[in-house]
Amino acid sequence: MSPTAQASHIPDTQGERDERHLAIQRVGVKRVRFPLQLRIGTQVQASVGEWTLDVALPAEKKGTHMSRFMAWLESGADEVLEASSLRDRHQQMLTLLGAVSGRTEVSFALFIKKRAPVSGIESRLDHQARWVVETDAAGRTRLWQELAVPVKSLCPCSKEISDYGAHNQRSIVTMAVELREPWSFAAQARVAEESASSELWPLLKRADEKWVTERAYENPRFVEDLVREVALRLNSQASVGAYRVEVENFESIHNHSAFACIERS
Repeated sequence: MSPTAQASHIPDTQGERDERHLAIQRVGVKRVRFPLQLRIGTQVQASVGEWTLDVALPAEKKGTHMSRFMAWLESGADEVLEASSLRDRHQQMLTLLGAVSGRTEVSFALFIKKRAPVSGIESRLDHQARWVVETDAAGRTRLWQELAVPVKSLCPCSKEISDYGAHNQRSIVTMAVELREPWSFAAQARVAEESASSELWPLLKRADEKWVTERAYENPRFVEDLVREVALRLNSQASVGAYRVEVENFESIHNHSAFACIERS
């Protein structure tokens, strides 16, 4: 018997009927690391994505076809991804799995090139990013773009009560936004950077360091100030629907973090 004929006689256990009458909301694969090509502006950037892929399984079905998730990843191995193309790929995944609803999620590192404020020297700042595409049982699809942006914050209280200086720290602004239309990661990063006491650069000369230090001193921000400033800017952004903004300050005078969160549903 040929291999093809043998394969046709192998029972499809996953395709059998299940009599327990319990639907599964999400079933699939997670922590899948796979090469990724990203379109960042006019450039293509290589990265490694960590994927979570799943679908909803009706009560009458015993199992989903796990190998098809990996086949779907392999089929797009050479594609350059952006948010809109991932949405199309997500729909292809649902079709391949024979599913009405499901979720595609990929997390990755990306680098945004920046110029130092005085010297103009260029360097690349790393960010953690994520795309999530989810389709519900009614067929409605939503696309989310998440970006974690490192910034600098300086304490207004410390500045007010001190004869000189003020304590400051690095902060992480994490913005998960529902996209109504395409929005670049660089533009999303600017929302956080313009809301902070100062933005950050990987490479600074002494004149740049002086500028950053004085810039932060002139723009003190509590964690509450920072999260509100980010939310105000997102409220005026036509590309953004629902969002969740979380800010964490890695306090320099405490052994704990301060945080704040604002959501718009």
